[in-house]
Amino acid sequence: MQILVTGGAGYIGSTLVPRLLDRGDYVTVLDNFRYQQTSLFGCCAHPRFEVIRGDARDETTMRDALRRADVVIPLAAIVGAPACDTDPYAATSTNLDAITLLLRLRSRDQQIVSPCTNSGYGIGDKDTFCTEASPLRPISLYGRTKVEAEQAILAAGNGISLRLATVFGMSPRMRLDLLVNDFVYRAVTDGFIVVFEGHFMRNYIHVRDVTDAFVFALDHVAEMNGEAYNVGLSDANISKLDLCERIRRIVPKFNYFEAAIGQDADKRDYVVSNEKIERLGFKPTRSLDDGIAELVKGYEMMPAPAFTNIP
Repeated sequence: MQILVTGGAGYIGSTLVPRLLDRGDYVTVLDNFRYQQTSLFGCCAHPRFEVIRGDARDETTMRDALRRADVVIPLAAIVGAPACDTDPYAATSTNLDAITLLLRLRSRDQQIVSPCTNSGYGIGDKDTFCTEASPLRPISLYGRTKVEAEQAILAAGNGISLRLATVFGMSPRMRLDLLVNDFVYRAVTDGFIVVFEGHFMRNYIHVRDVTDAFVFALDHVAEMNGEAYNVGLSDANISKLDLCERIRRIVPKFNYFEAAIGQDADKRDYVVSNEKIERLGFKPTRSLDDGIAELVKGYEMMPAPAFTNIP
């Protein structure tokens, strides 16, 4: 299978691309390398790996990149509310306009398997699990652009959308801004954290389980085509304070405090059902505790300034 991965040198792509190569696919990565990342160096010796340094928003570049693709996985994005708020133009043009361009240029038989975010649920109804039929109420520019891109992909046909929970875990192109990764980093380096609105709930998923979900979708196109699927750990719908306690079990020196006043700029608060994709046979295999322990080991080796998500 010929697969084009835009943004393939990013946090998810750096784990997904080697997996696709290992399973026998031909993989072309299109990336602008805006973070100066070297996360795919290990793939360069692979005969089925190609790389294009370019921008997914550029029509000529995308037209050339699409020529041989059977499947497109559009990972290129400005990810997260803070990064999008820092550069709203880049966020909109990359997260949404590039998808519109892709849909215009691709042939109807080219399959798209795209990541969305379950942050599109915004603030869920209390004690009610968000399913794929729940209303989408994104509260950030990031959430709005990703939701609009998902709607365009599904309306165009021959597309699958994976609504990812908050991702965690070590990756060759690391990110410290993700909630679990950030909290564990603070536990390891500072030994404490002050939490705002600690009762807010999230769902979580390991980055390598995200890779598995993409592979699962590629193997189950007939059953999954044309629909969106929540992808997360069904036993990890937990509050920020619960997350802190899980981290303290593994990093005993970690102390956390909930601020009596003040607000979290990120107002997302929801619990998510992942039953739809689980009924098809997909189950994550890495627990939240596995990821925390992995991060602790990784942070012993990591130069922190190299891993921001805002260049």
